[in-house]
Amino acid sequence: MKKLPVILFFLGCALFSSTLQAQDDLDELLKGSLADANYLLEGYVAPIMKGLGSGLNQGWYNSAKTHKPFGVDFTITTSLIYVPDADQLYKVDNNVLQEVKLVSYDGQQVSPTGSASVPTIFGPDKTPTYEITDNGTTFDGPPGLDLESTIKLANALPVPMYHLGIGLPKGFDLKVRFSPTLEFDEAKFSLLGFGVMHDIKQYIPGIKSLPFDLSAFVGYTKMKAELGIDATTGQNQKAVVEFNSTNVQALISKKISVLTLYGAVGYNFANSSLDMKGTYDLDDDGTIDATDPVNLDFSTSGPRLTGGLRLKFAVFTLHGDYTIAKYNSLSAGFGIYVR
Repeated sequence: MKKLPVILFFLGCALFSSTLQAQDDLDELLKGSLADANYLLEGYVAPIMKGLGSGLNQGWYNSAKTHKPFGVDFTITTSLIYVPDADQLYKVDNNVLQEVKLVSYDGQQVSPTGSASVPTIFGPDKTPTYEITDNGTTFDGPPGLDLESTIKLANALPVPMYHLGIGLPKGFDLKVRFSPTLEFDEAKFSLLGFGVMHDIKQYIPGIKSLPFDLSAFVGYTKMKAELGIDATTGQNQKAVVEFNSTNVQALISKKISVLTLYGAVGYNFANSSLDMKGTYDLDDDGTIDATDPVNLDFSTSGPRLTGGLRLKFAVFTLHGDYTIAKYNSLSAGFGIYVR
């Protein structure tokens, strides 16, 4: 099952996925019972599932001003989703595990009834050691990516986005994110998102003529990926990852010559899932003993506050902003803006 991490890194880094190194030990977490496998995998991948879900809510806008009817913009944005220190490790409790036990991590022994914190996918590049209780065999669990060292930027997850905005009558903008279904080797990837921004300043008496823009925005993004995975015994094996992200915001901006200052306040909603489909021989005894062994769901939500600026030269724009939320983010982008 060496390919399972690839789908996680590909989703998390999209066009930058080639810069990350796959972890070869993730399949080792399937050696115990199904309950053990789900418990350990959930702790290991939770940060990327929640962080990327939040990251899909980034990059929708760089101004509160809507287009004139049939005006358009095309924008490319990359966001760095910062990983909190609390998401670099997760707790493994041997009292919860059934057929495997955590025996050591980072030079420290763990008792059969004890617990310890081990790396998540975003944690340090160190391996915990587990033991199969019925035969005493030990194996290494997966280390973390150590993002700061791996991508040479920060302890952050890069999430690129491509957007098309179209002006509609009565102060509406339709925003679209789209990727055709991409298929290569044993992988399939698709992304689709829609957003609507509406000028609400026009409805508020006394401020219609004031020199700033005020809008409301709602956006939804769905991303799905499938990847064939390898096991010694089994059939129709694949990992399926889905993300559904929604945000609702109020936007304000002020244009001063070529400079636009903008801000937003709102709320994030993100749900994601990781499933492993097919039949598997979990204990390598030559007998199929599990069907669709992993089914994990994740969710995260919370308020968000964004501040940023945009420079516009003729039809070209450059922008950058910072968002304070459960997963803080720094975004920057380039676009073409007409009308």
